[in-house]
Amino acid sequence: QVQLVESGGGLVQAGGSLRLSCAASGSIFSINAMGWYRQAPGKQRELVAVITSGGSTNYADSVKGRFTISRDNAKNTVYLQMNSLKPEDTAVYYCNVDGSSFDYRYFEVWGQGTLVTVSS
Repeated sequence: QVQLVESGGGLVQAGGSLRLSCAASGSIFSINAMGWYRQAPGKQRELVAVITSGGSTNYADSVKGRFTISRDNAKNTVYLQMNSLKPEDTAVYYCNVDGSSFDYRYFEVWGQGTLVTVSS
């Protein structure tokens, strides 16, 4: 079984920065993609950024140039550095990880979510 623990959310003023972290633990043989999604009140969950095992990244147009995703494979951890935050970035941010367990089974897991609130 694989678990994700997220941290780093909070309240910040517009223009400020936050860094989210998501650590995976458990029966992990390998990790493929690691990503961040967000869900604002009354809206559907959307992709924010994703990073592959090879380091390739993809971002939502709304965060390009402001957010940076990175990963530490030795720690099974993914980060999201968020700069120049805007009120419209307010949402619950979820980590998503997929990979293979030690018994070679595929897994995809979600974090519990961390709230990011950007005040104007």
